[in-house]
Amino acid sequence: MSSAPHDSAEWTSLQGQYLAFIYAYTTIHNQAPAERDMQQFFQVTPPSVHNMLKLLEHHGFIRRQPGVARSIQLLVPSEKLPILRRHK
Repeated sequence: MSSAPHDSAEWTSLQGQYLAFIYAYTTIHNQAPAERDMQQFFQVTPPSVHNMLKLLEHHGFIRRQPGVARSIQLLVPSEKLPILRRHK
């Protein structure tokens, strides 16, 4: 993970949860989550996940390789991430 100077004030609560999920999933599974994994965890539609990832990438919180599955790379230091909360 990069040590880019990101401050948690730069993202919304929901964006922080997505970032925390990406970190936790990658740590546990040793690979980045698929959009489907996020869809199931957050119980949202595929377009919602895709739009969130585009937003996180636009703000420089993550990086992805076009056309490569599970290529999400977190660019936020893990110590800046919020605690992941289980969504209902």
